[in-house]
Amino acid sequence: MEELKLISSDSHVVEPPTVWTERMDASVWGSQIPHVRTGGIDDPYDSWFVGDRKVAGTGAAAAAGKRFDDPGAIIQAGRYSDILPGAYDPIEHLRDMDIDGIFGGIVYPSVALPLFGLEDPRLVRAILDAYNSWVAEFCSVNPRRLKAAAGVVLDDDIPGAIESMQQAVQLGLSAIMISSFPREGERYHLPGYEPFWAAANDLDIPLNFHVTTNRFGGPQIIVDGKPNFNATDRSTTDFYVRQSVGDMVFSGVFERFPKLKMVCVEHELGWIPFFTQRMDVQYKDRPDMAAYRFKDGAIPSDFMRRNVFHGFQEDALGIQLRDLIGVDQMLWGSDYPHAESTFPYSRSILDRILEGVPDGERAKMVGLNAQRLYEFT
Repeated sequence: MEELKLISSDSHVVEPPTVWTERMDASVWGSQIPHVRTGGIDDPYDSWFVGDRKVAGTGAAAAAGKRFDDPGAIIQAGRYSDILPGAYDPIEHLRDMDIDGIFGGIVYPSVALPLFGLEDPRLVRAILDAYNSWVAEFCSVNPRRLKAAAGVVLDDDIPGAIESMQQAVQLGLSAIMISSFPREGERYHLPGYEPFWAAANDLDIPLNFHVTTNRFGGPQIIVDGKPNFNATDRSTTDFYVRQSVGDMVFSGVFERFPKLKMVCVEHELGWIPFFTQRMDVQYKDRPDMAAYRFKDGAIPSDFMRRNVFHGFQEDALGIQLRDLIGVDQMLWGSDYPHAESTFPYSRSILDRILEGVPDGERAKMVGLNAQRLYEFT
């Protein structure tokens, strides 16, 4: 593996509080601007608040490497001072990439992921626009090695979402992250989303469904002081992304917009072959339910193999099923600096889960696919 150029399709930054306090209009948003504060004598940990609502802890983002040495120490609560400097300082981030043997990476937010679950889309858009401008500056330290996904909220303001996406492209960001599942009562097959798909197709920029980005009540929103997210939720995160990808496939989105690319980030791999097979079966056997009919004899799996990509960390089962998924659609990511990260043992973990995989396939999954998709040079 030493000869391979690793590109992580999924690593993270931890937003400093100044990201939002300096870039959002306090006269408009006031206490709704995300901020960190300590709980007090009975709660010595740092948490993120929007107003008086606790929305995220800091522990998981301060836990890189703990699962190898002390997994019992991984909790949602934490202190900002315990977070690796590489999570918010681009120079240190590059140094940690060097330690882990990684050439380049696509970075995603940490705190802003669950903030997709805030009810007011205007607030979410202001938060994400501030984040996007900050992360563009973060990556500007070394744009050859650091690229980032912008956050964009859709809801009923599709023109505003398109404008945010265009601004992200102008900032030099390399992907657009939208909610894995839209606001309550909606699905991504609805025609109202069509202008956004068309704009992303014309811009030729990948879209991303990242885990924990559902609209309204995102799974990491804090309820009664505790994360509203349990082990069952963590074991079934692919549920929402299957719904969304399936809706886009069955409604013909990828047929109408052939350059549109969707990346399912941090949902692993093992579920994909069965899901793809079931879509083909339903399309063939239930034409009354799959009313949109593709041209030229195409079936759902054709679009899964062309337009949909999948990130993984260490899903050895998914690697075994790679021929059914499509090697060209698979993207490895380290998830630095989160609790489940492969840092600082990414290369040894990849050696283990890719044992027996031909060199050409390895090279695609750990770097070449991401290089092509996100235009690393």
